[in-house]
Amino acid sequence: MDPMNRGPEEYGRDGTDDDSIHAGVHDGTDDGSPHTGRPPRDPLTPDFGQPAPALARTVQLVSGDFLLTVNPVDGSEIEPCPPGERPERPAKRTADGRAELRRASMPPVPPGPALPRLPLLERQEERERLARLLARGRSVRLTGPAGSGRTALLNAVADDCADLAPDGVVRLSGYRKTPGELLHDLFAAVHDAPLYRPDRAQLLELVRDIGAVVVLDDLEFGGAGLDELLDATPECAFLIAATPDVAAPSADCHLEEVFLGGLGRGGGLELLERAVGRVLDDEEANWAGDLWFESEGLPLRFVQAGALLRQRDQLRADPHVFEEYGYFAESPVDASFDAGPDDGPEIPLPSLADGAAPAALLAARLSPSARATLKFAVALGGELPHQAHLPALVGDTHADAALAELVGCALVTPVGAHYRLAAGVRAQLEAAGYADEAAERALAAAQHYAWWAGHPSVTPERVAAEADAVQAALGALVATEAGAAVLLARTAAPAFAGGLAWGAWERALRSGQEAARNSGEVAEEAYFHHELGILALCGGQLDRARAELEASIGLRGALADKRGMISGRRALALVADRSGGALPGGRTAEEVPDARYEESASPPGGIPAAFGLPAPPPEPDTLVTSKATPTLGSGPAPTRRSIISGTRRNLVAAGAGALLAAVLGTVVTLGATSDNNDPPGDKVTTEQSAKEDGDGDGLTADKPRQDATSRGDTPGDGGTVGTSDGPKPSGSGKPSATPSGSDKPSGKPSEKPSDKPTDKPTTPTGKPTKPSDKPTDPPTTPPTTPPSTPPSTPPSTPPTSDDPPTSPDQSNSASGSGGTTPTA
Repeated sequence: MDPMNRGPEEYGRDGTDDDSIHAGVHDGTDDGSPHTGRPPRDPLTPDFGQPAPALARTVQLVSGDFLLTVNPVDGSEIEPCPPGERPERPAKRTADGRAELRRASMPPVPPGPALPRLPLLERQEERERLARLLARGRSVRLTGPAGSGRTALLNAVADDCADLAPDGVVRLSGYRKTPGELLHDLFAAVHDAPLYRPDRAQLLELVRDIGAVVVLDDLEFGGAGLDELLDATPECAFLIAATPDVAAPSADCHLEEVFLGGLGRGGGLELLERAVGRVLDDEEANWAGDLWFESEGLPLRFVQAGALLRQRDQLRADPHVFEEYGYFAESPVDASFDAGPDDGPEIPLPSLADGAAPAALLAARLSPSARATLKFAVALGGELPHQAHLPALVGDTHADAALAELVGCALVTPVGAHYRLAAGVRAQLEAAGYADEAAERALAAAQHYAWWAGHPSVTPERVAAEADAVQAALGALVATEAGAAVLLARTAAPAFAGGLAWGAWERALRSGQEAARNSGEVAEEAYFHHELGILALCGGQLDRARAELEASIGLRGALADKRGMISGRRALALVADRSGGALPGGRTAEEVPDARYEESASPPGGIPAAFGLPAPPPEPDTLVTSKATPTLGSGPAPTRRSIISGTRRNLVAAGAGALLAAVLGTVVTLGATSDNNDPPGDKVTTEQSAKEDGDGDGLTADKPRQDATSRGDTPGDGGTVGTSDGPKPSGSGKPSATPSGSDKPSGKPSEKPSDKPTDKPTTPTGKPTKPSDKPTDPPTTPPTTPPSTPPSTPPSTPPTSDDPPTSPDQSNSASGSGGTTPTA
């Protein structure tokens, strides 16, 4: 439901207080009014029973072979579309379906009595010629100045060609549209495919089979763009209307040219009489002749002149007709009335200048709501808001009736599904002072549209229909009120995406990105970069998508936005997958974490997980991977390759962490496989020798590992260095030839010096001696260090974090399996 047209039952209202509903421009306070979309708040219990905030309006659609989830909170998510969710080939609409779509895309009908429909004068020859060319399958370009009646002629020819093509007549608007957007509009008008936007290859395949008469009004491009449009639709006959300032078709374009000029003198007088509704007197006929010469016979000028004469007739009947509600309070026009002896007040004819530029005089005799509507249209670059928004913008409950006044005076003209100021009207109103408060009115319109576009009851299709006015408000505020422009773009852009108005989506994103840069809102700028990257990825522009996504990831990394970074990396992985290249840092598409996992940001190139956050003890012979928390999304889990990517230094550190993890796994394995006479706590004793691991990663009997010759520095029991508790790696080597004869370690290091001193320093870098009742005979000699094992750390070198302390049990195990220090 449109929030501007609420029913009396909504929010429990009885329909009596409509002023507050229609006036509702939200001021930012959370008072529980209907403007905020929440029930009224109880002032006695402000902290109890408050409703939960409205859920974000997400839309899931299929774009090519991607499944796109438009998320207005964190940014859109994109992934390959699962086979079960891919739509079948779209079916074409029936004739009734096309007619219903045509009625829905027409401009709104003004409220009040139906306006008289003016005839199409002096256009019969052009009308018949256009119909003949289209019947032969030829495409035609109708060129005429603004106000020459091109739209009226197109509507008449469309009625004549209703049964020529199998897909009927398709009416499109080229106002601010590119060739690609028009192709998508043509596809949507003929095919019934909700929430589906084909990619370029699929689009060309589908539109190639369309056989229709395409009536295209307000085209704004020519040349190569027009060639692209015509070449993509060989089975369609186009009737295109454009102004002379639009680029001409290329020389090779097979397009007929028809020029539309103004009306003759007789046709202008007849049109003026039809507009006034009576026969003109001699004075008025002479005035109309001068107007015809001045306006070059443009029909728009005669329709506006007819509105001036109608106002003159009303003034002659009642001189105060336009003063009842103070209509002349802000008018620069001085209405002087000369009373005649017979016919009452004598109202002079408008001057020739007023007839050629009648906007200011016509507006001066309109209602205050109509004049306020014109001021909003001037502030929005000529775009007229939908009549449902006028009560909220103007502040008058019945302001929607202003549309009928403006259409009756020919101050506005239909463009696509909305209205805008007619040709030349904006400049005339600006000269009359209607642009004095343009900045304030543009800001008010932006605030209103930001509230309305984010309302849960407003569908994305409805927001897309109002895209031109929303973009006009954005363009007016980007440089002056950047904060309001960011809010509007942030709210409207997801609705444009969900409504499949992707041209408006891109323009809103670019305006929002510029406004966010001007206002210094880094988080919002990162969002717009991300959305532009998603849009480029859907369009197959991989280089552009990569640049936008990398910019977004960089900004979100600076803000520590984990969810945003993961979403961006997933999209960047799809870019790398499509382009066949590698991601920054040497990663491939398979190494990017899934959106189901949240992980903290890491430096470029990554760090080994073994030196990161603490983790529970691993299973034997496994690598320690980064801690991950499941969240929404789908895809493969993080892989080992993503941990060790980066520079050579990180690769060495990762290898050390892997070796340490393997040794830890061996210690756990030895403790689990020892016999039943083990000491309490399953600690390794001197009678237990190291065993070779099954997969080759454990301890061996003839090659001691590096950790077997290292010693920790953390004091343990009794303050002795190297006796701290905890599972630590144990070295491997040859078992001792003579067992110690004790089932339990003595708990104290040996007090007797060795019979044969070693050349190695007896600093903390050496291993503690094995507690024993009697010395081994003969004394052991220091083992030869394997070539792959680095030498022991010098005494002056402090221990590093890469050499963890060794527990007494592990040192005992090392001594019992070929210890490095001789005992007495």
